[in-house]
Amino acid sequence: MNAALSLLQEFGQEGLLTAIIVFLRVGAAMAVLPAFGERTIPQRVRIGLALAFTAIVTPAVAHHVDPLTRDQSVLTVMLATETFAGLTIGIGLRLFIHALQMAGSIAAQSTSLSQVFGGSAGVDPQPAMGHLLVYGGLALAVMTGLHVRIAEVMILSYDLFIPGQLPNAGMLKSWGVAQVAQMFALAFTLAAPFVIASLIYNVALGVINRAMPQLMVAFVGAPAITAGALILMFLVMPMMLAVWSESLSYFLQNPFGRH
Repeated sequence: MNAALSLLQEFGQEGLLTAIIVFLRVGAAMAVLPAFGERTIPQRVRIGLALAFTAIVTPAVAHHVDPLTRDQSVLTVMLATETFAGLTIGIGLRLFIHALQMAGSIAAQSTSLSQVFGGSAGVDPQPAMGHLLVYGGLALAVMTGLHVRIAEVMILSYDLFIPGQLPNAGMLKSWGVAQVAQMFALAFTLAAPFVIASLIYNVALGVINRAMPQLMVAFVGAPAITAGALILMFLVMPMMLAVWSESLSYFLQNPFGRH
């Protein structure tokens, strides 16, 4: 009986140590993940989500981590490597939220709405158009199974980010530069209808001003661009979110592949 209890206690200690090591990666990613890592979510809720994801991921990756728990010298190194791996995964996904924020800022500045509706208070002030895109994107991502895809990415990350080893610096640099470039391209693509509409509006306003110098085109044009921007936002925002959701889904299917 005592031998069985001792064996069970040893097994429990090893399992707990494995879960703690997995929690280092999951918890670091959870700090910056879209939807689950937002600053508006209470810290206790985020910790609970990190523990829940740890319970899901641990059984699938235990064979990667269990052999390392017997080497005490590796455990200290894993505090750095696992945290770094989790932050890398989380930041890669967080860039998609920054793409929505940049698209909202570009669209608002192009249509002169950034000064009218821009927030000056709060943790992350941005134009109202950016808020609509961000919260719409987050809602769409969660509705399409973001939590399931994140768990899959966490599990697959152990094949690339080997526990106890720092990733290859060259590979990580190429991946990071490609992701940042892709997010800037995505942001401009999403805001392109507003940029094009702004260009047409300003050209037309300039022609009217040259044809009728006595007309105060600013008083006529300001309400027109505001109304046009709101109508355009109503028409194209569903398509913008669909394009963004497709890009996010592609990334989740192949997060560390070539772009």
